[in-house]
Amino acid sequence: MKTFADVSRLLAVAVVAAAGVARAQSGVTMNALGQRLERLEQQNTELLQEVRLLRSELEGLRRASPPVPVAPAAAGGVAGNGGTADGAVTNGAAPAAADRTADSVERRVGDLEEKVDLQEGRLNEHDQVKVESSQRVPVRLTGMALFNAFTNSHHTGGADNPLTASTATGPVNSGGTMRQSVIGLEFDGPEAVGGGKIHGAFLMDLFNGSSDVLNNTARVRIASIEAQWATRGFLVGQEKPIFAPREPNSLAQVGISPLTSAGNLWRWRPQVRFEQRVGLGSGQDLNARIGVSQTYEDGAIVPSEFASTLEHYRPALEGRFQFAHHFDDNRRVEIAPGFHLSTTHVAHTSVSSSVFSIDWFVNPLRRLEFTGNLFTGQNLANLGGGGVRQGFTFLASGPGGVRVIPVRSRGGWAQVTFIATPRLSLNLYGGQDDPNNRDLLPSGIAKNLAYAANIFYKIAPNVVVGAEASQVRTQLMSGQRPINNHYDLAVAYLF
Repeated sequence: MKTFADVSRLLAVAVVAAAGVARAQSGVTMNALGQRLERLEQQNTELLQEVRLLRSELEGLRRASPPVPVAPAAAGGVAGNGGTADGAVTNGAAPAAADRTADSVERRVGDLEEKVDLQEGRLNEHDQVKVESSQRVPVRLTGMALFNAFTNSHHTGGADNPLTASTATGPVNSGGTMRQSVIGLEFDGPEAVGGGKIHGAFLMDLFNGSSDVLNNTARVRIASIEAQWATRGFLVGQEKPIFAPREPNSLAQVGISPLTSAGNLWRWRPQVRFEQRVGLGSGQDLNARIGVSQTYEDGAIVPSEFASTLEHYRPALEGRFQFAHHFDDNRRVEIAPGFHLSTTHVAHTSVSSSVFSIDWFVNPLRRLEFTGNLFTGQNLANLGGGGVRQGFTFLASGPGGVRVIPVRSRGGWAQVTFIATPRLSLNLYGGQDDPNNRDLLPSGIAKNLAYAANIFYKIAPNVVVGAEASQVRTQLMSGQRPINNHYDLAVAYLF
């Protein structure tokens, strides 16, 4: 892993240098955007002043031009047709010229008013999508106010929505909570170097603290700054794993991703990644992502005598390569292999962590979708897998000696979605984490399974009600197989 560490350091240096350039360019382009907005407002003010002056001129011309008199017809002639009625043509010449001037001014007023309306539309559109920032760039408020009412069966282990079923039998756990609500900001920056676009996001929830309704604290979910060009992109921040970005649909499990510890290798993590998009022909493309992310090694169970030797954060190399084919605007197929490589340092030794995964999205019909992910690897506790915190096992190697081996594991999840109407959708999903029993201690978890069914209905374009029933089945090496049922009703207001 020495080579990998060197690569990580080089990538880190490159990231710091790129970040410095991006900050400098961002300051220049943000100032330029502010100047353009000021010019737009100044032009709009000048147009309004010109419209007022022209309207005043128009009113003056109309007051100065009296109605055209109708001259009496003379003998042998017709007034107004060039006959012998003296004064009929001469007296109407000045009013007619004034009318023509007034018509010209009125046309100019109409053209200017159209320009003013266009300018005001641009300014109003800017005002609707922005929260005023110091750099005068568009910032949007986004999020979801989410209320959950839930109840469990007797094997929760004290959790509101447990990831595993507890062997101990306890009282039924029921309640309500708003702690899975999400709030954040999204922003679009000005043009970057080479014509790129800057986009960023900062999303938080209230899932930290405890289940006490008065003891919820904010927690960062996703925070990123991304630059996108025509065929490539660059991101720094905290995001979903590079190699496994998909997750099931659920309003019951938002604070923790659905099927965590049951086939979903999930955890938001700091990362730096590069993206390259390649067209492969009509309706086909390749999206390749590769980068360095941070692991959370304290996800694994470590005996107390070795806890001080654990390095809690480690760099990881990750990649994902998505092949997509679009049949039309409503049907497509996406298949993406991915990988993760890192090393855990504990008990003065190194334990390799590696994953190979493949995820997919298929909708052969407009109303039907299939999504999922499969993986195989070892030492997966830092990714939310490994049969629930079973990343590695400590084995005695002689008097006073210890040997640490990685726990091999495999698993995955799958979901089918039926979109009955634009308002109504149904989801069925399930998954499992199945570690190799030969790598476990007698007290370990041999397999963890979970599955669920839910229904979502939009009672308004931004208000969703949902109901979900799920079950967790945990198999222990000792032979025990506890089961926990969870039922949830949710109301979500999207903003």
